Formats: sequence, structure tokens, C-alpha cells
Amino acid sequence: MSRRSRRRHHDDEAAALALYDATARDAAARVIARYSTSFGLGTRILPRAERAHIRAVYAMVRVADEIVDTYRGDDAGEQLARFEDEVHRAMDAGFSSDLVAHAFALTAREVGITREQTEPFFASMRMDLTRTAHDEDSLARYIFGSAEVVGEMCLAVFVNTGLGPRPLAPDVRAGARRLGAAYQKVNFLRDLATDDGDLGRSYFPGVTAATLDDARLAGLVAGCRADIAAAEETLDALPPRARAAVGTTIDIYGRLLDQIAATPARRLVTRRVRVPNPVKATLAARNLATSRRRTA
Repeated sequence: MSRRSRRRHHDDEAAALALYDATARDAAARVIARYSTSFGLGTRILPRAERAHIRAVYAMVRVADEIVDTYRGDDAGEQLARFEDEVHRAMDAGFSSDLVAHAFALTAREVGITREQTEPFFASMRMDLTRTAHDEDSLARYIFGSAEVVGEMCLAVFVNTGLGPRPLAPDVRAGARRLGAAYQKVNFLRDLATDDGDLGRSYFPGVTAATLDDARLAGLVAGCRADIAAAEETLDALPPRARAAVGTTIDIYGRLLDQIAATPARRLVTRRVRVPNPVKATLAARNLATSRRRTA
């Protein structure tokens, strides 16, 4: 094979792999579009590369969550283990036949997401297959893996995209963890009827649809607000558009907390509060406009 032929062959291979990479990222984008208007709106504010990375993180997390929450077959544990193995193989090799795992691996390798984040995440997903109630210790471990390390993954995207893997500033990482924890706790509250009734799970120790009262609800809401307030103190460390994107999700979850706080406990356990999509769009537009003014 001549040098020119070898170069053409190499260029053809590179083009084919680039197409596969783009297809995997398109698949990840489709996942977030189908499952989350809140985070979907937030990602639209981000620059293109960061947007693709965050969508890849969300898609990986969502697939694992669907295995334990939606599929729930007798072999769910095996399915989850296979998916975890595929994600880790992809992170090592830079390729997977699973489009979501492939997209996530591209992101992980580019921004510095490692098994330090993914292993606790999958450990928490396994807890959902075997544990139906938590004490304070198990809840802390669950939230760390299911939410706090996901916050770290997103932070790595925001600060390392285009720069390569770098250590995360400890204070900003702590803020990302607390924001992830806050979102998880809000989701526990708004999904209490489903978790308790359909899935038979109780995340907050001693709290079920039958036992939640207004005083306990107020305390849980206050804890979520404290986590969000702590996270907000670190937002200035983010690039402007990432700050606007995160600010949008904070505003949406703040509205959810307002609705939860205004709903009597006896009603909250029978309904799922939500923020209307037009309101979410308004919040996103406001944060984007603020970001543009700051960078003008």
C-alpha cells in the first residue's frame, strides 16, 4: 500500500469513527430530551461541547436508573452489572458498541471523570435493587453515589471541557456535591407517592406516605434549601454559561421546593408537584440573558 493509500485509509477510518462518536452523542441527546425538561433546558444554555458532555453524563445515569426503577426484572442486577462493566470497559478503551456507554466514555476521558465517581454511582444503583428502607448512614452513602458524584461529573464537564482532565477545586467540588444531594432530596419528596406505593421504597429514615407530617416535611425542605444555598456560594467558579445553566436548574428546583413547602404533607404523598414548561423556559431565558450581560 502506497503512502497516499495509507493516508487515505487512515483518513477514512478517522471519519468513520468521528461519525460513530457523533451518533453516540446524538443518542445521548435523545435520552435527555425524552426524560427531563428541566435538565434539557439547562443544557441548551451551554456551549456545544459542554452540552454534549452533560447530555452524555445524563444518559448514562438515566439508563442505569431505568434498569433499577423501570425494568425491575428478575435479572435487573445482572443487567446493571453488565451495563457497569460496559461503561468501565468503554472508559478504558475509548469505544463501546453501546451508544450511551460510548458517549459517556468520550466525555469521561476528555474531562477527567474516573471510577472514583462511577463506582459509587453504580453501588448506589445496586442498593435500589435490594434495599427498601434507609437509616441515616445508608441514606448518606446512597445520596453520595446516586447524586453527589454525579454533581462532580458535571463540574468536571464545566471546568475541564477543552482543557483536559484537571483536579477539581475542593470547595467547588463540595458545592457540586451539595447541589446534587439537594436535587436528589427534592426528587425524593416529589416522588414519595411513587417510591412508597409503586416501588416500595422509603429513602428518608422513618418517612413513608403514611408517616410524613407537616413538621417533618418542613425540616426536609429546610435541609434542601441549605444544600442549595451552600452550592450557590461556589457558582462564581463556573464559566458564565455553565453558571447560567446551573442557575436555571437551581431556579426550577427552587420553585419545586416552594410548591412542596406550600403543600400539606397529606396531599404531597398523593400527588407529584411540577413546574410548568413555560415557566421553566422563562427561567432559562432569564439566566441566559443575565449571563450575556455579565460577559458583554
